[in-house]
Amino acid sequence: MSVKIRLTRVGAKKRPYYRIVVTDSKSPRDGRFIENIGTYDPKAEPSKIELDKEKALDWMKKGAQPTNTVQKLFNIVNLNQ
Repeated sequence: MSVKIRLTRVGAKKRPYYRIVVTDSKSPRDGRFIENIGTYDPKAEPSKIELDKEKALDWMKKGAQPTNTVQKLFNIVNLNQ
């Protein structure tokens, strides 16, 4: 099973709000996930990112690969592998 760290959309129409989740790479974007490790609100000024860094690092040590967008968010919050 290939595991990814990616965004899943939970916001309303024209109001995007995302959860940062650990999921199987074959599951759909808004489908089942293994664990919720944070949130991202791009509409807040400035953008609001809440992340459980310990869980994210733990999952990356286990082999989970962040998507490009999530990797950019990790760089913003200074999460180093």
